[in-house]
Amino acid sequence: MPIPLYASDHDLIDFITTHRAIRLEDAGVAKLVRHKGHINRAILHRRPGDPHPTTIQQYMGTGYSFEQPLSDGHHCWKLRPLQGGRAESLLAPPELRPIFLRVVLDCLTEAA
Repeated sequence: MPIPLYASDHDLIDFITTHRAIRLEDAGVAKLVRHKGHINRAILHRRPGDPHPTTIQQYMGTGYSFEQPLSDGHHCWKLRPLQGGRAESLLAPPELRPIFLRVVLDCLTEAA
């Protein structure tokens, strides 16, 4: 029965034989996952130069808005400035403002 071989970031690479999986483990290249004595899968160890596994934060991206508590107990959404910091009026740096406004206008026309 073929055994799935995964990269260090858990991407499926191939299906290999049990004999090959054991050889990879003996060489110190892979870790075998066993259940009830049977080899379930082989996962290659991370090597220098291999990319790090993708994190949840990378899938979600950067949050450009956040919930801000108000003094009266209510909450509202506030935009985070693109250049960082706490600027109240300059949400986008000058070179990004045309792109930012185009996206906002496109959203408004689609919603209408």
